[in-house]
Amino acid sequence: MTQIKDLRNQDDFTGFYLLKELDVKQTNATTPKDYFDIVLGDSSGQLGAKFWDVSQQDKETFFPMGLVKVQGNVHLYREKLQIKISRMRPAAPEDGVTLTDFIRSAPVASNELIDTINQAKDSIQDSEIKTIVDYCVAKVEEKLTHYPAAKTHHHAYFAGLAYHMARMLEIGEFLCKQRPFLNADLLKAGIILHDIAKPEEMIAQLGIVSDYSLSGKLMGHISLASTWITEAAIRCDINLQSEKVLGLQHMVLSHHNLGEWGSPVQPQTAEAVALHHIDAMDAKLQMVEDALLTTPESELWTPVIRGLENKPVYRMKL
Repeated sequence: MTQIKDLRNQDDFTGFYLLKELDVKQTNATTPKDYFDIVLGDSSGQLGAKFWDVSQQDKETFFPMGLVKVQGNVHLYREKLQIKISRMRPAAPEDGVTLTDFIRSAPVASNELIDTINQAKDSIQDSEIKTIVDYCVAKVEEKLTHYPAAKTHHHAYFAGLAYHMARMLEIGEFLCKQRPFLNADLLKAGIILHDIAKPEEMIAQLGIVSDYSLSGKLMGHISLASTWITEAAIRCDINLQSEKVLGLQHMVLSHHNLGEWGSPVQPQTAEAVALHHIDAMDAKLQMVEDALLTTPESELWTPVIRGLENKPVYRMKL
């Protein structure tokens, strides 16, 4: 079976794939016709697809997160690969395919990632900071084992959020040794807390986000996490005006750096500056890695990467 990343322009193919997204839309014709706007995926990547002239039976048969057998053709549309589906049916038990075969996961086992996060959390020496982190992590403890860090932007796969945190903690540990003026307790806490509300913000199954929750749409993970810190301080009788509480909230609120990126304030403490750049570096390098992994090795350039100002990345052949 041809994997998504190996599909080329003008390829005719047949294979099993995951319906990651499916929307019913209408053509702009004088007499509009319904069609499926689809994202097909497997463990190697994903690709947009169209299934034209869908019937009422089709609309009652196909749903997101279902496995399907697809026959189609790959073509270029606005300089991007797209699939035109000619035939499609739901996968049957006798096909011998399972959902987990098509799910991309973090390259490190989920339990190892959680261990790394817990070790960092338990190493926080300040009792009040640790109490706040414990309280917030407990809100998402089970979801942290499998949630992605985003819908599409970076670490958008099974256990992607925990992988993002663990890699950031490694960078943070190095920086604290190189720059001893940084408060290690605050930085570790900020790394763990900066995206801790992502599981509350998004609705996901097996690492695939289907939608954003009501609180995610109305508040977002940054505001939610800041609220959880306040809640933890109140529940645990910690002074809301202490520099520990304000410092943690500031890191969460400023880690995107700019208002247009979702942060109401910019980093104004040493640990907040470090957190922003650790987060940005890990996210952007993951975008590059994802693009290289999901682009055929025969291609020298990846598709454009939105998080890198819509620039493609060149594959060095050294």
